[in-house]
Amino acid sequence: MVTIQTENFSLEQIWQSGQCFRMRQTEGVSEEFFREQITGRGEGRGYEIIAGHRYLEAFSLGERCMLSCSKEEYEDFWKGYFDLENDYNSYISRVDPGDGYLLSAASLGWGIRILKQDLWETLVSFLISQQNNIVRIRRCISNICRQYGEKRVSSGGKEYYAFPEPNALAGLKEDGLRECNLGYRSKYVVRAARSVASGETDLARICGMGYPEAKAELLKLFGVGEKVAECICLFALHHLEAFPVDTHISQAMEKHYKKGFPLKRYQGIQGVMQQYIFYYELHGAATDR
Repeated sequence: MVTIQTENFSLEQIWQSGQCFRMRQTEGVSEEFFREQITGRGEGRGYEIIAGHRYLEAFSLGERCMLSCSKEEYEDFWKGYFDLENDYNSYISRVDPGDGYLLSAASLGWGIRILKQDLWETLVSFLISQQNNIVRIRRCISNICRQYGEKRVSSGGKEYYAFPEPNALAGLKEDGLRECNLGYRSKYVVRAARSVASGETDLARICGMGYPEAKAELLKLFGVGEKVAECICLFALHHLEAFPVDTHISQAMEKHYKKGFPLKRYQGIQGVMQQYIFYYELHGAATDR
């Protein structure tokens, strides 16, 4: 077990930020370690995170966060996954003091970090995300993992399903994932699986590319448009200059940045600012009207 205390890190905000879809808030705390740690210390929140084939239980209490992994696994994977090596306070400090809207957004989303997720899982997740909502996306991904992913058991005895490999989906008919509630998105995922499984699309090669090149490669895939490519670049490849524009971001731009968002001012961290705006539009803007 690992206990960390890091500024600008909120599991709840990350869970609600629309980056990942195999993270959920849990009602109870199953690990005995957590029970021992939190007794008499106030109310906290538990989370279950599945990333690829890995499983993690986490519990946040104030500024402390307890993770159900070894120190080795934390250093090798989870520390990087949560992007805990970067200083997000320095990003917030770069917000234009004259931009009241972005100041409010960054203040509300103070604990968001850009996750470093698996490229294949993120590609499938955001193909499914098109014309969809977060609740349904989570359900669709849960369905395909249960149907086609490998069943595993965590060190604490929790059963879960790994994310299915491309080969597990490549042999399906194009409408084969409709039974998992993907609808017309089924053909996007199946064709992507075939492209990766056949070697036509080399994910390892894309991981080694810069932002413009990686985005161009992703756009070659059937069903991947501008927004999906930007999301994959940001949430899997960690190209922080990516700036996905969906309905929420578009509405914010029309209202607050009629001349366009000042991307040059935030060179290299445009995607971090995008997440603050996205989170604010979902969880804060309505209360300020």
